[in-house]
Amino acid sequence: MRMTNERRGTCAEAAPWRPSDLDIEILRLLSTGQTTDAIARRVGVSERTVRRRLRTVADEIGVDSSIEVVVHAVRRGLI
Repeated sequence: MRMTNERRGTCAEAAPWRPSDLDIEILRLLSTGQTTDAIARRVGVSERTVRRRLRTVADEIGVDSSIEVVVHAVRRGLI
């Protein structure tokens, strides 16, 4: 079954996810157990930006949580 991104009405499988360097770094740090606050300080952005990037990526790939985003990135060999 293909997952649908309800906000955009597109299929998550239709367009491949192309993470930015910032997305990769956020996910790498998140996978080590860092908080969004610690990640924000480490990468030099606001905590709100970290949370927004995680939500945007989750929406792009059609999952519901940042943990699922990390799992997806690990499975693709991105982190």
